[in-house]
Parts: sequence; C-alpha cells; structure tokens
Amino acid sequence: MSNELDKLMLNVPKSQEISMEDVERNIGISKDYNVFELNTALAKRNALKAYQIVDYFVANPKNNPLVMVIGQIATYFTKILKYHYLIDKSVAAKELGVHPFFLKEYELAARNYNRRKTFDVLNVLKETDLKSKGVNVPSNFNSEEILKEMIYRILN
Repeated sequence: MSNELDKLMLNVPKSQEISMEDVERNIGISKDYNVFELNTALAKRNALKAYQIVDYFVANPKNNPLVMVIGQIATYFTKILKYHYLIDKSVAAKELGVHPFFLKEYELAARNYNRRKTFDVLNVLKETDLKSKGVNVPSNFNSEEILKEMIYRILN
C-alpha cells in the first residue's frame, strides 16, 4: 500500500487533490470492479452490475482468482444467513463482525434472499467451488463459464 501511495504522490501534483480517476489510472484498481462491489451488486440483485464485474474478473484472472472470489462471496452469504437467524437485530454488526455502516446492505440482502434462497446460494457456491477444482465439470468448461453460471444461479 505504501508503494502505491508513493506512486500516486509522484504522479499527481501536490497542489491537486487525488481523485478516484487518479487512483485507477496510476494503480489500476477500480472501486467498481472488486469482490466487495460484486457482493453489493448481488445483495441488490443488480444483474447488470454483477455481470460487468464478472467480465472484469474474467479479463483479469490473476487479480481475481476464481477460488478467492467464491470464498469471499460464500463468507458474505454466510453472514446474510446468520443475519436471518439473529433474534436481536440491534447487535447485528457485532454478531456479523462488520462495521455498523454496512448493516443496511445486509438488511437489504436478507430481504432479497430469504432463508431458503440463502441456503440455495450457499449450495451453489459449494458446487461452484468443486467445479473450479475440476469436479463434475465438462472438459470444455472454463472459469469464465463457471463464474457466469454461478452468478446466474445466485440471481435466479
């Protein structure tokens, strides 16, 4: 992180405020195309945004390994499931291990994915993890197809 900040300071004049465009241009990280934004798109059931992020992941597989993406989405949906079973929602942030700022997103996700659907999503993630490791997958199936199928099954 320190190296990336040094790079920004070298490339952006001191008199200028650093913008998101400066970060994307000099570091190559886009806020719109990471697994956290993918989770948000899934929580909102925003298929267009989810598939845009997936296309970015497919174009940059080294930055977004399929196994890591699956794991992070599984963690997210596990927290959604846990949210469903909380009796006292006032302690949700603590119980989920998230900042209270993110609770609205978990509430939205819980409305968009009832308990049954959340269990279904976790099952899809388990199956996708196995496919990503070569289990029960046709030989001509690639990681792009695996990822797109996973998103489709989560959203539908």
